[in-house]
Amino acid sequence: ILNSMVRAFDKRQVEMSELDRITTEIEQAVQNTLEREVTTDAIGQMVMERIKPLDEVAYIRFASVYRRFQDVNEFIQEIKAFRQEQ
Repeated sequence: ILNSMVRAFDKRQVEMSELDRITTEIEQAVQNTLEREVTTDAIGQMVMERIKPLDEVAYIRFASVYRRFQDVNEFIQEIKAFRQEQ
């Protein structure tokens, strides 16, 4: 998780301690779940929910990898959805 977030936040203004905090939160949430297995999709969604308020560029970067954007239209759709939520 941490490596993916570090790449998304490359050259962005965020403290490493903040990314460590998010990683710890997600690890605790996974450990506290009653499910035997947690999918990578669920973990990716947890990451996205937590980085979205920190940095919109890092969020889009992470989303592009997590959701496997295939073309620029998918980037545009994600940006539009992001702006509508604000």
